Amino acid sequence: MENELETVARKRVEARAGFLVHLIMYLVMNAGLVTIWKLTGHGYPWFVWPALFWGIGILAHAVSLVLGPGSAFERRAIDKELRRLREAH
Repeated sequence: MENELETVARKRVEARAGFLVHLIMYLVMNAGLVTIWKLTGHGYPWFVWPALFWGIGILAHAVSLVLGPGSAFERRAIDKELRRLREAH
């Protein structure tokens, strides 16, 4: 039982760390794109497009972290379904 809990905890921590790396890369890269835009004459703000679409990816990653496999939400949903099934039998 303890090994199972450690495995679940490890996967959750790795998932959070992966999201944090993704978020930091998003911020660093988009800061770089804004810097390039500023240094090249402040024309059309083209940096918005990669920021927007990569931001959608960040949002999807965050949602999967909160609601996806291995999340606390999934665990609660499984426990609830198990209770429901046990009551039916």
